Amino acid sequence: MYYFFITLVIFIDQLSKYWIRTHLKIGSSIEVWKGVLNLSHIENSGAAFGSFQGYGRFFVPIAFLMAIIMLKYRSEIKNRRLLVDLGTGLLIGGGIGNAIDRILYNQVTDFISFHSNHGILNFADYFIHYGMIILLIDLLFNHLLKRKAYKKI
Repeated sequence: MYYFFITLVIFIDQLSKYWIRTHLKIGSSIEVWKGVLNLSHIENSGAAFGSFQGYGRFFVPIAFLMAIIMLKYRSEIKNRRLLVDLGTGLLIGGGIGNAIDRILYNQVTDFISFHSNHGILNFADYFIHYGMIILLIDLLFNHLLKRKAYKKI
């Protein structure tokens, strides 16, 4: 399941960015859900929220280093759980998805704009965020289960 999650994340991310690049001019926007969601095409040559503009390729080795760390983390878990596979798959797939953009274009295509949020993100960004949340939930849940089992002894 782990490799399926990684592959699916990269596919969704790259397909969505391709669609945006071929259907929306840079700077243009489409209202998807009035007052809630727009598709707004921007190209980000930096990091989160437009920081480090022009240094996009600098983040490629960082993405691959994080992927290696996550692979090692996952391999060290004795009883692999679905949440670990999902969380690490989302993190690695999202990181690779953005790294592909940085390698090919020296920038990342962002387009998801919620009116309640001040940033414009892409699916890879959301996959990375949710992957971290899932891993934290799994870590907390697993810790609580071990603590409960220890108290019974």
